[in-house]
Amino acid sequence: MRIRAAAPAELPLLQDIERAAGEPFRTLGMAVIADDEPLPLDVLDGYRRAGRAWVAVDEADRPLAYLLTDTVDGAAHIEQVSVHPAAARRGIGRLLIDHLAADAAGRGLTALTLTTFSEVPWNAPYYTRLGFRPLAETDPELTAGLRAIRAAEAAHGLATWPRVCMRRELAEQPAPRSVAPSP
Repeated sequence: MRIRAAAPAELPLLQDIERAAGEPFRTLGMAVIADDEPLPLDVLDGYRRAGRAWVAVDEADRPLAYLLTDTVDGAAHIEQVSVHPAAARRGIGRLLIDHLAADAAGRGLTALTLTTFSEVPWNAPYYTRLGFRPLAETDPELTAGLRAIRAAEAAHGLATWPRVCMRRELAEQPAPRSVAPSP
């Protein structure tokens, strides 16, 4: 599996991946989530142009999953990670998150954060297995930026189901060394 930056022509495919990844929510009585429209193309393109949109591609270089990230209060925040159901349970989401972790550590960030549904098996329990821990409402690491994200999510109707902010600390990694071109 290869991870690379998303290409402009792939943005509609990212929307398709998100729609497909949302379908399993229907089985949990969360049809509103399944029916929620993905981010618009211009927003996806903003992430792409800023270098904050990565795809995991198959051997034909076709995206199977993607991750979008923001920086929130000194942490790399996972805005969206979606894996097409046909490619699920192969560790692709983990690879994307590990890619982000390496990138974030290289930029001097100390943690990854995200918000997710606490009771959906492929959400908070999954992220816990990847080393994330939930942040309590009184946790000082529940920053103003994360609280603002939660408020925006509530305004969008996501607070109908229990949600949680989660955090994963990053080990310090040396900055990548540059390699001089050969003469």
